[in-house]
Amino acid sequence: MSETTWFENARFGAFIHFGVFSDLARGEWTMNREEISPSEYQKYAEKFNPIHFDADATCKLIAGSGAKYVVFTTMHHEGFRMYNSDISEYNSVKTCGRDFTAEIIKAAKKYGLKIGLYHSLNNWYDQPDAVAALESKTDYDIFINNTLNRIKELISKYNPIDILWYDGWWPFDADGWQAEKMNEMVLELQPHIIFNGRNGLAGDFGTPEGHISAPKPWRPWEACMSLNDHWGFHAGDHKWKSSDDVLDMLTRVANGKGNLLLNIGPKGDGSIPEETIKVFKEVGNWLNKNSEAIFDTDIFEYDLMEKDDKYRGDWIHHGEFTVKDKNMYLQLKYPVAESEMIICGIGQKINNVSLLSTGQQINFVQKDNKLTIQNIDAFKSENRSVIKIECDDISSIYITGGMREPKVRHPHYDPLPSDIVL
Repeated sequence: MSETTWFENARFGAFIHFGVFSDLARGEWTMNREEISPSEYQKYAEKFNPIHFDADATCKLIAGSGAKYVVFTTMHHEGFRMYNSDISEYNSVKTCGRDFTAEIIKAAKKYGLKIGLYHSLNNWYDQPDAVAALESKTDYDIFINNTLNRIKELISKYNPIDILWYDGWWPFDADGWQAEKMNEMVLELQPHIIFNGRNGLAGDFGTPEGHISAPKPWRPWEACMSLNDHWGFHAGDHKWKSSDDVLDMLTRVANGKGNLLLNIGPKGDGSIPEETIKVFKEVGNWLNKNSEAIFDTDIFEYDLMEKDDKYRGDWIHHGEFTVKDKNMYLQLKYPVAESEMIICGIGQKINNVSLLSTGQQINFVQKDNKLTIQNIDAFKSENRSVIKIECDDISSIYITGGMREPKVRHPHYDPLPSDIVL
């Protein structure tokens, strides 16, 4: 497999879903959901002219948010190429004179971002399409050959990049997509590249979509999450996540040693929705002061049934913990009304407690496994303050469903399989 060290440590990336569907403003699956024929859809493509798309400003926003990489949709399932293709005139250079993929790559490099190219295997526009390929061996051969040629052109034209992000694997498995041949072809051209697993093979990393779940056993992974309920711009979707929601997600991926791939869906004119800009800026402001609590963290999870050395974590009612070696970081989501705060279950001697954003020392008392943090009035008004707890050994926290930890073998919380999904 290819080198994934940078990816394992990236923690935060930005997805960009952009295409003709952005102009229709009803989400990225509009062509399919409304059964718009290729000939009719082409009329929309011919009008596509996103004059306000600014790759430089977009990548500057992404880098300023603390994200380390960007994944750009070079072609979604609608089949419209957002780059200069020599094998199809159905592309952005032909319709509006712009190679959006080249623009993003140039801007990403300028701002020090790693670059991923998303490319759909399925294609509702080109004929024969995947439905025809299911029905006819002759059409299948043409369809697969077209798919391989399209990917070969993309990887040859934009070299080097860091990630090839497959998607749209309906209706075939790895054999049907000829995935081994596909990956070998790409690695011949760019030996350093890493793949996701959406052509039927496992790939170099997992891509849970719409949920944050670390693979078990662990492998490199990223959670793909939208900022509202659609990936492509939808004018009627106002269910925006807040920056606090995003920081919750970043904390969860940090505890599973994964990445958050957070989506940006530009409007049809290319501009970024104001709600998106606001969230990315607010997350960047928080990370600028508290990034130590998110990047290069260790796995910090717990199991409902087992007490096991590999589970260093537990939940706490004041907020969310992340850990790194001997340090613990508590994001104070729910400040207490009192001037003191109690945390139990820390099994190590505590050497120091401070406010991460400023380094301000915080008074504390430790008695056995009970930590009392004092003088918290001085900082609890700060939005989502992070308290850094430095221990004398590898940090962990353990509490059970009882009032103290039993001295005999016992279940952590649940003695039976639970309905709770962590």
